[in-house]
Amino acid sequence: MKFFADTAEIDEIRELAATGLLDGVTTNPSLIHKSGRNFLEVVAEIARLVPGPVSAEVVALDYDQMMREAEVLRKIGDNIAIKVPLTPDGLKTCKALTSDGAMVNVTLCFSAAQALLAAKAGATFISPFVGRHDDVGFDGMALIADIRMIYDNYDFATEILVASVRHPIHVVEAAKLGADVMTAPPKIIHQLFKHPLTDSGIASFLKDWQATGQSIV
Repeated sequence: MKFFADTAEIDEIRELAATGLLDGVTTNPSLIHKSGRNFLEVVAEIARLVPGPVSAEVVALDYDQMMREAEVLRKIGDNIAIKVPLTPDGLKTCKALTSDGAMVNVTLCFSAAQALLAAKAGATFISPFVGRHDDVGFDGMALIADIRMIYDNYDFATEILVASVRHPIHVVEAAKLGADVMTAPPKIIHQLFKHPLTDSGIASFLKDWQATGQSIV
């Protein structure tokens, strides 16, 4: 499973990139707003820092304007994935862009039917929002399982990018179901390291080592 960071904070991205765990980054208008920075500048900085896909979202809702915005975003770097909404104009834009060699992340997916449409439009990534799905009383992981089955049935190349990840269990369950990618806030990725037995084990080993009176260096 590929790990993407869902953030526009450069320091967080740099820290995760140093671990070797980071395969890409996703951004959205809300994250850009939170960063307080210029949209194009922050996306360009992320694209230089991370060699993998960096999702940059169009904000237009009509095809012609989406294509104009995508043209600007594509100039930032070859690793930019244009993020479009799962609407008729969004999928029309997706088809045009992927036919021209661009990566496209189709976002705001909440049903298997929508995911099927995105795959047929040639999406590079489909982003089902599991956390938001859970919030309104549906099973986000059941959605991932349905999409995985459909894509496998027809050998679609579109990668399932699990989004709106709220906790480590979402990550593990998505991996068990065979999702290709997950994107999560850095704090969720850091939580994956945590286990009380790891902490207590380290404390025990350090106590015993100190009792030996030895030093490695």
